[in-house]
Amino acid sequence: MKNHQLTRPQIQAYAHHLLTEEKSGATIEKYLRDVQAFACWLDNRNISKEMTAAWKAHLVSQNYAPTTINAMLSALNSLLEFLDLQECRVKFLKIQRRLFRDANRELTKDDYRRLLNTAYKLGRERLGLLAETITATGIRVSEVQYITVEAVRQGKAEIALKGKIRTILLPGKLCRKLIKYAKKQKTASGAIFRTRNGKELGRRQIWAELKRLCKYAGVEPEKVFPHNLRHLFATVFYRTCRDIAKLADLLGHSSIETTRIYLVSSGVEHQREIDRLGLVL
Repeated sequence: MKNHQLTRPQIQAYAHHLLTEEKSGATIEKYLRDVQAFACWLDNRNISKEMTAAWKAHLVSQNYAPTTINAMLSALNSLLEFLDLQECRVKFLKIQRRLFRDANRELTKDDYRRLLNTAYKLGRERLGLLAETITATGIRVSEVQYITVEAVRQGKAEIALKGKIRTILLPGKLCRKLIKYAKKQKTASGAIFRTRNGKELGRRQIWAELKRLCKYAGVEPEKVFPHNLRHLFATVFYRTCRDIAKLADLLGHSSIETTRIYLVSSGVEHQREIDRLGLVL
């Protein structure tokens, strides 16, 4: 194999490639961030199998979570495939499926209600409605843009992401609240959740506003982020309907195995369920 350095034009070409592959904005941002980290570590050295393996070892030595390492390796392998350097690809870390979820990161319905009540008490109507919309529908934070005035009037949103189109039904009560809010903001069409300048809300602003709300709501910040609202929807839906296939469709998952990850609960909850069995005299 010839020596191969990673150059800025190549990274720019790779970014364009991700766009043509119709990757989501969040995915492109994540992949490019990881590729830039690899390029910085590589420091103008040639790409080789030895170097990519050393990058993997470096990530492990930095005590990153295994899932984080695998996500970074996924970006690297994607880049290597684009550069036609498949022989330099690295294997992912093997991760045993977790039986329990970290209780310190599990958002409960009580936590959720405290967040909502606090948001409305503080006059943060947009943030309260945003949290309700994500949690009541299970959408990703990148899909908030599809909650439009037109969608709310129809009671459903057509979401096109990751090469797939799915329909999300919006609860009637939520629709009424969103229509009322849109009228108040004089938003006649398009995305409902906007900044003061009329631009669509970005994931970073949503994340930051939720984190700031924690201080006033008395909820641990580690529990509060947009994806955890999606997790809460998944767990509540499954406990109510017990239909994992339907849940997978609602979440936009291609594999039920991905959906199962969302249903991992804390060890505390498992302990309560075991105690309720009454099998010890």
